[in-house]
Amino acid sequence: MNLKIKLVFMVMLFVSAVNYAQESITVIGSVTSETDGEPILGANIIVIGSTTGTSTDFDGNYQIKTESGAVLQFSYIGFVSKSVTVTDQKTINVVLAEDANALDEIVVVGYGSRKKSDITGAVSSVTADELNAFPVLDAAQALQGRAAGVVVQSNNGGEPGAPINIEIRGNTSIGSNSAALIVVDGFVGATFPQANDIQSIEVLKDASATAIYGSRGSNGVVLVTTKKGKNGKLSVELNTSYAIQNTANRLDLLNADQFATYRNQIRDNAGTTDRYPQGSANTDWQDLIFTQGSTTSHQVSFSGGTDKTSFYASANYFNQEGIVINSDFERLTFLSNIDAQVTDKLKLGMNLFGSRGVQNGVLTQSTGATANGGGDDVIGLVLRFSPDSGILNDDGTFTQSNVGDGIENPFAVANELINETKSDNFRANLYLNYDIFENLSFKTTLGYSMRNENVGTFKPQTFVLSNGFASLSNRRGTNLLSENYLTYKQKIGKGDLTILAGYSYQKEETVRFSALTRELIADRFLFYNLEVGHLDTRRVTSNITERTIQSQFARINYDYDDRYLFTATIRRDGSSNFAANNKYGIFPSGAFGWKVSNEKFLKDSETISNLKLRASYGVTGNQAISPYQSLERIGFQGATAIATDPSFSLLQEANPNLKWESSFQTNIGVDVGFLNNRYNISLDYYNIDTKNLLLETTRTPLFLGATSARTFGNVGEINTNGFEVSINARIISTDDFSWTSDFNISTNKNKVVKLFNGAEIIDSAAPGYFVSPNTYILREGEAIGLFWGREYQGVYQGGNVPEGTALVGAFQAGDPLFTDVNNDGMINEKDDKIIGDPNADFTWGLTNNFSYKNWDLNVFLQGSQGGEILNLTNVQLFNGDSNSVVSVLDAWTPSNTGSNLPRNVASRGSEISTRFVEDGSYIRLKNIAIGYNFPSVTLEKLGIDNLRLAVSAQNLLTFTNYSGLDPEVSYFGNGGGDAVTKNVAQGHDYGNYPTVRSVNFSLNLKF
Repeated sequence: MNLKIKLVFMVMLFVSAVNYAQESITVIGSVTSETDGEPILGANIIVIGSTTGTSTDFDGNYQIKTESGAVLQFSYIGFVSKSVTVTDQKTINVVLAEDANALDEIVVVGYGSRKKSDITGAVSSVTADELNAFPVLDAAQALQGRAAGVVVQSNNGGEPGAPINIEIRGNTSIGSNSAALIVVDGFVGATFPQANDIQSIEVLKDASATAIYGSRGSNGVVLVTTKKGKNGKLSVELNTSYAIQNTANRLDLLNADQFATYRNQIRDNAGTTDRYPQGSANTDWQDLIFTQGSTTSHQVSFSGGTDKTSFYASANYFNQEGIVINSDFERLTFLSNIDAQVTDKLKLGMNLFGSRGVQNGVLTQSTGATANGGGDDVIGLVLRFSPDSGILNDDGTFTQSNVGDGIENPFAVANELINETKSDNFRANLYLNYDIFENLSFKTTLGYSMRNENVGTFKPQTFVLSNGFASLSNRRGTNLLSENYLTYKQKIGKGDLTILAGYSYQKEETVRFSALTRELIADRFLFYNLEVGHLDTRRVTSNITERTIQSQFARINYDYDDRYLFTATIRRDGSSNFAANNKYGIFPSGAFGWKVSNEKFLKDSETISNLKLRASYGVTGNQAISPYQSLERIGFQGATAIATDPSFSLLQEANPNLKWESSFQTNIGVDVGFLNNRYNISLDYYNIDTKNLLLETTRTPLFLGATSARTFGNVGEINTNGFEVSINARIISTDDFSWTSDFNISTNKNKVVKLFNGAEIIDSAAPGYFVSPNTYILREGEAIGLFWGREYQGVYQGGNVPEGTALVGAFQAGDPLFTDVNNDGMINEKDDKIIGDPNADFTWGLTNNFSYKNWDLNVFLQGSQGGEILNLTNVQLFNGDSNSVVSVLDAWTPSNTGSNLPRNVASRGSEISTRFVEDGSYIRLKNIAIGYNFPSVTLEKLGIDNLRLAVSAQNLLTFTNYSGLDPEVSYFGNGGGDAVTKNVAQGHDYGNYPTVRSVNFSLNLKF
């Protein structure tokens, strides 16, 4: 071959090679999240410089045709985009990191979802990562300190299975329920699922956000979205944890010798020379009753799916052994979500939830309703019982306290009484979504829930001060919910219009039955054979209540040019709770948002990356009262013996004009992001005027046999306002190390504006055996639930009584001095005044997250400043008729006249005064957790997707000046936790189940 032919041949080969290199090739791969390794659905992949593009499927997989040398760009909302050059590889797997700019994050709102940047109302979000940053006994607890303006509190300290109360922006009512509405996957009034089953939580706070729920959203709304399945291989996840728990605090009570000294001081002050006959025992009742507790939790979940069907299912077992002996809680829970894309237009889904719980509780938070000095309260008895008494007498009977009124032995109450609650919960929610046209869709849901609860209580005949009894009660509640709505979306010029309109129907029914008997012949049957009680003591009650709400609602969203945002909402609710004249209420709201950062003068700013102004105004209603409050009600008193007759009486007068309690809400907010949203601040101011308060008012004079008939009416007005600040910062972000910080702080001020005829409401939340001294007041112009009592002025030293003060009854040196309000020279109820404020000045939460390679650290601080506490525990312990704390030994004596504690006497009575009002401010290290994620190289060899080990501690440190067991108190006293006392009787402390301190070990495993 000559040279010329060779050159032609080589050129042809080169041209062929170039042509071959430029031929299309198919690249496949996956796109996953750097944070949790989960596939990203809908990630965009484009070939830069061309119109070629695709997106990932449900499993995060993609396939695209391109050429060697092309550049693929991978992007998804909320993640940093990444570009990859195609060489000779045919598989390209990409991991995207989360972007600090999460403004386009999709968040759930009522009956739909919105981009976070387009929201005009006050909404806070809590992600799955935040929920699971540390173990919680109830998912609702994960909200505490995470969202500004949201207060989360157990109804009874660390009691196993105690319900959790969520309050958003303080009390907006007095006589109605102020708890937030819980909506889980669209089901209104649901219970919280397990934290590991939750994808996200949104808290709707202002009228613009909550008005779509009408009367049910008046106290704020918590929207819970559970996890869904994804297209791809079956994914299995196991979460297991074990925690050791102890009391976070104990009181420094007198031991036997100190108790004898104390009793002898009392005798000396009474002029008695006889010495106290000290018992032979030295019993630490706190050691006997408090024990080491534990929690165990195991959860397994399965998820997966195809391009048409996806599923998620989980099962959880939870067990808690309480820190008070014989208190525990056990629960089995399951959850299942199934979604099916039947056709291009039709999608179906079903959500199932069920749980079985068994709670064995000891009796705490005494209302004082039982006889014998409140012998039903274990915690109160532990603190009061004489330390020189043993558990048993020589004859085997339980001992009684050596001083004061007869009270039951706390060890007997904790061990012998049985208080068992078995509860079954079931919820099913089905939905159908049909795309009628391209811009119009219809969604309908049908939900049903059922809660069945059996409570058995048993007291044997072994008690000295009271007869045994047994009772069994059942409550079965059902909830039927149907919601139907149309959603229309249309682009109009530079604007996007969304219109939603729908109809809702909900019916709740509750059936209750209870039976009780006393003077049992035998104890062996517990509460399962009530026939063994004395015939004359048997009591049976039963009732049924029903309530129905039907509503029409609509919402319009219009976003113009990605700068101006408008939202208008209206809901018409009809409730069977109200009289025929006022069954329906109309609740409108409107909101405006301005994305200032998208204006030309700010769009290119390198400092301010986001600036949005928000303003809203609206009305929400409250119908959270018991059914039949507008009707005349007759009470029935059963026969007390075979030969007696039953009787009837008028319990409640009819009020045909009873109407909705309405809250008029204003919210002004601003959202600011700096340096590409590395730092973000949200500020909100709100004002809520609640009018036509639903409250029990007048009492009827004696007629028709009525002695205390009541009437529910619309009797007043209250105002609530405050500020909320949320700050989040991505302080450091490198390949190996990151540090993010979230801080929120909120204020809440309330005031009673108007009451019925201007009359004050003064009442007591102390236990009944405190001889019912008043403890709180509602007064026009003042905050809700201020403490009411005497102003303590120190110890009387003898001689002339200091001007402006007086003493109680016959007095002598060492007795307490009080302010003589009316200057009549004596102290009685006319000298009572406002003595404290339980409302906090502000609450706050601070979370710091650190990560270094495979290690991560979470530190969460939470606190409250300014709220005061009425320490009813000290009122009892300084009374003189029980055990006390060690500081009582420093009380005034003729040789210790410098003390500010009055002299010790045998019984001073239930003194409600400033002496027992304390600062309840605190700072708490709520959680600290450290975790390790095993490297992927190691896991691949084991066939595991993820393995994480973590250890955490909860309530590790609390900084407070409060002398009680815990500054987070929720005692409702003789009101028993009804709506009024929950709203008004704040800051009272007596007999709460102690707060727990925990150390938790957990494991997370994914396949």
